[in-house]
Amino acid sequence: MAAARRLLSLLLPLTWARPAACADPPGGGWLAGSVPEEERCTVERADASLTYSLFLQRYGRPLPRGGTGRHRNRGFAFSRPVILRGFTDNSAFRALCTREKLLAAFGALPVRLSTANTYSYRKVDVPFQEYVEQLLKPQDPARLGSDTLYFFGDNNFTEWGSLFQQYVPPPFRIPGTSPAYSFGIAGSGSGVPFHWHGPGYSEVIFGRKRWFLYPPDKTPHFHPNETTLAWLHRTYPALPPAQRPLECTLRPGEVLYFPDRWWHATLNLDTSVFISTFLG
Repeated sequence: MAAARRLLSLLLPLTWARPAACADPPGGGWLAGSVPEEERCTVERADASLTYSLFLQRYGRPLPRGGTGRHRNRGFAFSRPVILRGFTDNSAFRALCTREKLLAAFGALPVRLSTANTYSYRKVDVPFQEYVEQLLKPQDPARLGSDTLYFFGDNNFTEWGSLFQQYVPPPFRIPGTSPAYSFGIAGSGSGVPFHWHGPGYSEVIFGRKRWFLYPPDKTPHFHPNETTLAWLHRTYPALPPAQRPLECTLRPGEVLYFPDRWWHATLNLDTSVFISTFLG
């Protein structure tokens, strides 16, 4: 009897023990890709020791508006991209952005897709589940940007509000601007060709995202309906070293600050989940 009681006392903790929580799948369940990274990152990096005043001095000064020629271009030396790491913790936001959790929460809701070209965009509305399960595929190198649908921006902040409330944006603000989010998910090899707009940040949540950047006074050679992947295969290899862009690959937890009016193109190396904070 004593032996039976001892055996029961050993088994009871096992009976009442809770099963361990299942860990999220690697990469959030999103498909990994095989698009190559750059040979060497040429964008500066900064850690959490960077102060706000030093950020503004080195990277965040807005360019002067108006003017022409070299007078319009004054200020380039004080405005350049930088990759920030360790400034925010978005682990809670990342946990909500796995493939399984996003489909469970938002699968039935419509999302607005844009074509992946420069200057003109066609918009298509589809259920989020249809986009993820049928359209979210690796980029076809032969497909034009106008035929490539891309989920980025045009977000419904009412329907997706519970997700965006969990995002912690970069702490540095540019004076005279206000932030606006753009959330996106795109397949391996997809991206947006060269374009420019106001300053902002872009953070990778899952996957890897390669960036190419030129200052405002160096307009890149590209076709507006050619995808970034096609440009990388056809134009990039022939560029002399002095004509190559600044470039780097962002990984989860890294944030790129892109300055005002800098030309930039993006290339998702994996299926990527990302969010940008535009400073308009």
